[in-house]
Amino acid sequence: MRRPPFLNRRVQLISETRHCGRQAKMSGVGPGTRHYTVVCSSCGNRYEDDGLLLDCSRRHEPAFLRTEYNGDHETTGTRVGENSGLFRHASLLPVVRTFPDVPGPVVHRAERLGRRIGLDRLWVAFNGYWPERGAALPTCTFKDLEAYTVLGRLPAEPPVLVIPSAGNTAAAFAWAATCHRVPCLLVVPAPALERMRFPAPLDPRVRLVVLDGTATYSDAIACADLLSALPGHHAEGGARNVGRRDGLGTVMLAAADALGRLPETYVQAVGSGTGAIGAHEAARRLRADGEALPRLLMCQNAPFAPLYDAWRCTGATPAHRDSDRELEPLARELTNRRPPFTVRGGVRDVLTESGGDVLCTDNVTALAAMALFEEIEGIDIEPGAGVALAALAEAARTGRVRRDELVLLNITGGGRARQARDLPLISAEPWLRVPWPGRDEGPRHAAELVARQLTDLTAVTEAAR
Repeated sequence: MRRPPFLNRRVQLISETRHCGRQAKMSGVGPGTRHYTVVCSSCGNRYEDDGLLLDCSRRHEPAFLRTEYNGDHETTGTRVGENSGLFRHASLLPVVRTFPDVPGPVVHRAERLGRRIGLDRLWVAFNGYWPERGAALPTCTFKDLEAYTVLGRLPAEPPVLVIPSAGNTAAAFAWAATCHRVPCLLVVPAPALERMRFPAPLDPRVRLVVLDGTATYSDAIACADLLSALPGHHAEGGARNVGRRDGLGTVMLAAADALGRLPETYVQAVGSGTGAIGAHEAARRLRADGEALPRLLMCQNAPFAPLYDAWRCTGATPAHRDSDRELEPLARELTNRRPPFTVRGGVRDVLTESGGDVLCTDNVTALAAMALFEEIEGIDIEPGAGVALAALAEAARTGRVRRDELVLLNITGGGRARQARDLPLISAEPWLRVPWPGRDEGPRHAAELVARQLTDLTAVTEAAR
């Protein structure tokens, strides 16, 4: 991405910034040493990954890169003798390093819950904190899966990753990067701070930029687009990052382990749809000859449901005209105004290939579903997971999902209240708070303040040498 002209005057000092006493540089991982190849979904061009690649270099329609793994992976890629955590699936993850003791999804049959909503074969992939089930994701959502996979994919001495978030992704990256001393710049709207509670303070390399006032998740994305052009910084990439999609796809790998086959239907709440795309890509790798791909049911939260509107009404790129309603959904983590709908390999393609659909539910119904899950299963769940359960219950009631269908419900986050009772947590301190002047001037204003802060930091560092 080209650097915005208004940032040019600050880049000289910033480019001297050191991380951990050393400049960021590319990995020592040599060409051909990774166990996978990166392939363009549009033109088929193949790349040896450097850990940062996000896009195809050829000129054509927007298209995702995808991973092709070396060897025969008719199984779920489980490493014999390894624990049940995330990296038991390392042979189907685009990583050059793994981290110890990273938990993975926990899959179980939910018979009582299924009976309450009219399903005989309901399974749940629980992503969160639930000690009795062995679930221990550190920040209580499946975003931990993508964070550790993205970090495991990086070159040895990476640039500063720039990551926008509504809260859950920022929390996952903040803690993973703190534990493993990886530099990153996280951009979040102010309400996301309630998700930023950890067992210890964040590492100084993890810089949290908070947009105050009326800023939204989409505003954080716009700011991150500008900040990723700063010297020594790099866009993490969101759905374009194969590490994110394959990390989230481990939900499908864990389910195939537990079920002994692929589910018939996969249900998940979505903002960008990255997790559902990752699950679909994982299923494509696993399916046996002649086996059907799971039908994807993506769920959104009215009144802000751009993917639902695009899929149902136009089949085109989601419109931004309802952006003023972005603060109204209960599940604000689902409010992405720029989901990868028409990108080759994106939401529209995986829905079409799987015979899937996009469902929608409102705040009241989602709250009732959250209460139902806690009543039956005994653990709290996140609003996004409540949206998915509510939409699935309605689909079962109306016959859009058969009673005897083998269904996997991805509970994308849960156990936050339980974790707060069990563990001492402290609130993260922002590195910078930005007064939000509005959507027109906000991203430029935020980028200038961050650049000024980095310039001052670099000047102090240079003076101390």
